[in-house]
Amino acid sequence: MIILRRLGLAALVLGFLQIVFGAIVRITGSGLGCGDHWPDCYGSFTPANGGLGLLIEISHRYGAAVLSTAVFALALAAFFKRDEPGVGGPGGVFRSSLAAVGLVVLAALVGAATVKLALNPFVIVTHLAIAMSLLGVLALTSLRAGGLGALSDMSGASPRTWRAARIAVVLAALTLVLGALTANVPGAAVSCGGFPWCRTVTAQGSPLVIQITHRILAFLLFGHLLGMAIAAGKRKEPRVIRQAAWLAFSAAVLQVIIAAAMIEMKFPPAFRSLHQAFGTLVWLAVVALAILSTRAAKAIQSGSQLRTAA
Repeated sequence: MIILRRLGLAALVLGFLQIVFGAIVRITGSGLGCGDHWPDCYGSFTPANGGLGLLIEISHRYGAAVLSTAVFALALAAFFKRDEPGVGGPGGVFRSSLAAVGLVVLAALVGAATVKLALNPFVIVTHLAIAMSLLGVLALTSLRAGGLGALSDMSGASPRTWRAARIAVVLAALTLVLGALTANVPGAAVSCGGFPWCRTVTAQGSPLVIQITHRILAFLLFGHLLGMAIAAGKRKEPRVIRQAAWLAFSAAVLQVIIAAAMIEMKFPPAFRSLHQAFGTLVWLAVVALAILSTRAAKAIQSGSQLRTAA
């Protein structure tokens, strides 16, 4: 199981870095650095000439290849160890690793469509949603392999945290999708000047609605995570769940601060990249919290069934 844990964590880190680098591709305008060529770049995988945009785009493709290799290696290792406890069968590493393989292939296909369709905003958002789903599945796989605190003592957990964590996942997913639309729909990012409220409005209609909805969802998620972190402490949840709850909230705090700075400073590229990075970190922390609280709830349920049977 140790090799699966290490492969899972390696794939998870690579997935996180690939999403962050994907934001750099978008922010620098390098999405068409290789024109409409895919998977090669103007007929070559190692083009000799080209500008910064080409270098950034093809580096992102190299990163995707490395990530794909790591995911396939994880699934292959799980296949060979499928007879071991916790690897094969329902709730095992093998099944979630196969899901990761399916998502990485789907991400590659949608990535190709993104290039061929000249960076259609809705295709870009779909690509990001698939990438975030892949990150969530890799987190699940790592936890099933014993990583990310999965081996910690879960006694004393409350089902309330599990229910609240599911709501947090939904809020985080919606916030991410609306954030991606805000970044890619023309005029949406700058439609509302000022933070937290709009001191100026530069666009009406769909761009403004997307921006405002994104902000509302972000603040709902922020408040929900704060409530979860406080409640986990009051209920004396297992230490790993309390830590996960505070980590998710802390990432949300930093995300809000970065968003405020980004808007007030007129969207400098560095802050746009940080906004994407911490948004991804919030998603990862929320998913990990949900998985840990689910495992704790299942452990409580199993214990109750054993006591009833006795």
